[in-house]
Amino acid sequence: MKMNSFAAVRQHCLAQAVSCEDFPFGPDIYVYKTHGKVFAILMEKDGVARVNLKADPTEALMLRQLFRAVTPGYHMNKKHWNTLLLDGSVPDAEVQRQIDQSWQLVQPKQRRARVEQRA
Repeated sequence: MKMNSFAAVRQHCLAQAVSCEDFPFGPDIYVYKTHGKVFAILMEKDGVARVNLKADPTEALMLRQLFRAVTPGYHMNKKHWNTLLLDGSVPDAEVQRQIDQSWQLVQPKQRRARVEQRA
């Protein structure tokens, strides 16, 4: 699936286990939660879709160096969040991986341990 569109990223976020879509910041900002914790915030700005994703602090910095489309989290804690511009410059598999990892990082500790054991 092409992951450079708003619709594709929305679908992938909703496909995560125990995820739900919410609109606490208004109808144009799509917030994805699991177990009550935010793992993605999807929006459009200046005609380009973008998604805020949680990341390990070390990996967050590395991703910013690897991809021009990855920047410090827009209106988020810059240490733990990145904003990914969905401009097609980041490979689809990498966009999916970052969404999956963001979801995993906000899992309750017991569930996170089970997920990591399967990997």
